[in-house]
Amino acid sequence: MRLRSIHAAKLPMVLSVALCLILWGGPAWAMIDGIPGPSFSLTAKADHISTPDGGSVYFWGYADGDGRAQYPGPTFIVNQGDEVTVTLTNQLPYGQNASILFPGHVVSTQGGTAGLITDEAPPGGTVEYTFTATHAGTYLYHSGTHPELQVEMGLLGAIIVRPTGFDASHPTAYGHPDSMYDQEYLFLLSEMDPRLHQLVEFQGPAALEDTNYLSDYFPNYWFINGRCAPDTMLMPGVDWLPTQPYDSMPMMQPGQRLLLRIIGAGRDLHPFHHHGNHSRVIARNGRLLQSEAGAGADLSYEVFTLQSVPGETADAIFGWTGKGMGWDIYGDPNDPDYAHMCMDMDGDGFDDNTWEWCADHGKPFPVALPQDLDLTFGGFWSGSPFLGRMEALPPGEGGLNPYGGFVYMWHSHTEKEMVNYDIFPGGMMTMLIVNPPGAPMH
Repeated sequence: MRLRSIHAAKLPMVLSVALCLILWGGPAWAMIDGIPGPSFSLTAKADHISTPDGGSVYFWGYADGDGRAQYPGPTFIVNQGDEVTVTLTNQLPYGQNASILFPGHVVSTQGGTAGLITDEAPPGGTVEYTFTATHAGTYLYHSGTHPELQVEMGLLGAIIVRPTGFDASHPTAYGHPDSMYDQEYLFLLSEMDPRLHQLVEFQGPAALEDTNYLSDYFPNYWFINGRCAPDTMLMPGVDWLPTQPYDSMPMMQPGQRLLLRIIGAGRDLHPFHHHGNHSRVIARNGRLLQSEAGAGADLSYEVFTLQSVPGETADAIFGWTGKGMGWDIYGDPNDPDYAHMCMDMDGDGFDDNTWEWCADHGKPFPVALPQDLDLTFGGFWSGSPFLGRMEALPPGEGGLNPYGGFVYMWHSHTEKEMVNYDIFPGGMMTMLIVNPPGAPMH
């Protein structure tokens, strides 16, 4: 892991950014939102989610205690070796039983009634599940009662197991240096067929027997962490999305290692494409890809699109530097407004603080930019092609990129999944922002 702070000699270059940092005052790292364990109390109940096209979809979800149902359910954060206890109370409508499966864990149950796959909470009743989190990693939990219906309805969530001896200041996903990271983000991928949800809301699950909705599944909404784009990029916990508390807005700085925790929580494959660079897959289903214990991720491999398989999880490390861009990403060093050096004391080819690729130091931007009057602006355009720079924009333009970062779209490579009920853009899509050194993360 290589955490680097901004070099004093380069302060003029990022003065505007530094001012924003002072005003912002946020943390310099990102951790996944969730609730700490090892004991959890969930309630299965009904509610509604919102979609960016103005829609409202009925769903069933797990609530934290007596709170509102949420999509996805609360993310559990536990430590390797914890004895985890989950008490489930069933408030689902239509006389439905409720339950939870924990793939990757050996689970014992107490109370409830016997179901086809696991013990279940009857209507108004409870059931308790207990397991030991023996392995660090990323996991899915979901309903084990009529899963073809209840998982579609929204009864699913994520578990993050921190490795033994986890140190938040030098984090790893699996306790091995190959899994070290600076930023971590969860990408729980799912989809919904709104026809099915509408029928269950107004007529109950029994009405599905007269349709082919379960066998001829046709989703029209696709989600990352329970939100469709562009809502994925809103802050977590915004009060107008009370049942969708989790965002998906990855951020990093040059030279950092970003850990992607990807979960295939729905019924379809989702090829998750991350522009900007390849990632290295280091683990699947909560197990490091290693040939033998202690070998590290020696069976890891690089991808430019990570295939997310239903019911499975994958962890990958993504990196970004200025190498290969072909121009000085911090601007013309001979311009007083952009003055900076490229100081490589450790001989790796990069500036020791800003991760500028020194072979490109001073190289001009390779094309002439159009005049503003010839442009249609995007909200992420900072007005400059240089990292950490913000230039004047016409009134009402820009504003989504306050630190002058480089922005890359991350999305499902099944292009249909980038819509909200056939309206583009939307669905399973977000943006990665590569911010200049020192910018805050969330």
